[in-house]
Amino acid sequence: MTSIRELYRCEICGNVVEVVHEGAPALVCCGEPMNKLDAQTKDATTEKHVPYVEETKSGILVKVGKEVDHPMLEKHYIKFIEVLTKDKVCRAELSPNQSPHAEFPVKKTDIIEVREFCNVHGLWKS
Repeated sequence: MTSIRELYRCEICGNVVEVVHEGAPALVCCGEPMNKLDAQTKDATTEKHVPYVEETKSGILVKVGKEVDHPMLEKHYIKFIEVLTKDKVCRAELSPNQSPHAEFPVKKTDIIEVREFCNVHGLWKS
């Protein structure tokens, strides 16, 4: 059974879906069940994935990679950064050659979770 805010991916076409209405017994794409994405939390390689949050005057800045930015190449990049609060999902959609950073008008104390999706290495959270 699906739950609100879960992310699923089709292993055939790469489609990623976020649940906004819970309760479906399964999600299907390309004739096959989609896989629920479980976020990773620990960087183990030189490519940094864990989102890092800094407070700003107008909210927060999320960086993917604290000291070293995640690559933003055509074949390997961050597709989106999301900030989840009790009643909001804020998402910045990114493209190759952009900075792996995003600003959101959210108080740091209101954050439940920050996550990002790498087109090669999947879902990560902090």
